[in-house]
Formats: sequence, structure tokens, C-alpha cells
Amino acid sequence: MNVIYWAGDSTVQFNNIYTYPQTGIGQEMCRYLKKDIRVENHAKNGRSTKSFLDEGRFDTISRSLSEGDFLFIQFGHNDEKAEDPSRYTEPLGAYYDNLKFMADAALSAGAHPVLITPLERRKFREGKLDTQAHAPYVQAMKKLAEDTGTALIDLNAMSRRALEEAGEEKSLEWYMHVPAGVYDAFPDGKEDDTHLKHEGAVFYAGLIADALKELGGIYALLLAEPDQNTEIL
Repeated sequence: MNVIYWAGDSTVQFNNIYTYPQTGIGQEMCRYLKKDIRVENHAKNGRSTKSFLDEGRFDTISRSLSEGDFLFIQFGHNDEKAEDPSRYTEPLGAYYDNLKFMADAALSAGAHPVLITPLERRKFREGKLDTQAHAPYVQAMKKLAEDTGTALIDLNAMSRRALEEAGEEKSLEWYMHVPAGVYDAFPDGKEDDTHLKHEGAVFYAGLIADALKELGGIYALLLAEPDQNTEIL
């Protein structure tokens, strides 16, 4: 059985009832994969490449990686927090180096690293999507992919395009905008343009699936195929 190990932040992580309805992309990726592909989601809220490594979270992954596995690497939101030295990284400095360290570990184990640029924030100004939030980190990840030949999924570009097409109101369905008095975890409600609800996680996981199909080869082989025997009741 092939395994996808996922290193990332809160946009990816698995959420339980205590943060419901917040949902990570990695939580819904299985909907697009063959039944014999398992997702090991190690993403954690608030982590950058630096803190993920410093806390030993990547060590857990690297000890388990085997030949033929996949390592999805998706960071950026927290690496840009310059006010927090425990998480901040320079885009073409520690961020680039940390990503390369993880990708190299996967290659050493015979696994396949996939770099995934950070999900765009839902920031609209006067009806138009605001300036790209993660641009320096997106460019640094793209440079690493180009320098090393590592597979890249540009989720940032795809999510920006999707947000622009959906618009300010429609895209509310994807992000954590919830009213007060509905969810136990958020009794006062929440207006959050970074984290996702179920609908958003499913949608963005679908964009990643589309990108895997476009990459082709071993990446496309991860994806589920239509089941002609499935009955629709």
C-alpha cells in the first residue's frame, strides 16, 4: 500500500469535533484517491517549516517513509510571521533550506516529494482579491522545484484563480465564516479568511487532485477512477 505523508500547517491538518466545522485539506484528500492509498496527515496548526522541524514532527515522518511513498510538503502561512522567531524563516534562506531538507529525506528513502505552494488567503478589497499574500514564499518554493526537479503543485495560483472566479460572496462558503450560537467550538462565531470549512477543504483537495492528474505518471496513478458499478440511490 502506498502512503501519502503530509507535512503542513492548519490549512492541511486533521480537525476533530473541538474545532468543528474547521476542516483541513488533508482531511478530505482521500475522497479523490484510490482506496489502497492511505494519507498520513502530520500537519499541525500554527507550524512553519522551522517549528515543524524543531519540534521533531518531521522526524516522525522520516522514520516511516518507505520506497514508493509520497511526501506532500505544504508550508508558508506561518513561515512569514516575522514577529515570531520560533517560526519565521527567510523565503530564500531557511524556508528554502528546510523545504529542501524534507524533500531530500524523501528521496533518500526512495519516496516521491511533492511541493505544494501555500493556499491563498481570502482577502478582498472593494470586491477584488487583494495583493498576493504569500508571494515571496511561493516564489521560493517554485525556485526550489526548478533547482532540484521536484514535483510542484501551485495551489496558491489555483486558489487565487478560484477565489477570483467565485467572488467575495460565493467564496464565503469555503472559509471559516460562521455565525454565533451555531457551533460549540465557536460560540461567538468567527470570521476567518485563512482556515476552511468542509466545503472549502473538499474543493481545494479537488484542485490538488486535478494537479496530480496533470503531473501524470506515478502522481496520476494515485487518483480514484469512476466506479461503473456504483449505484446511485
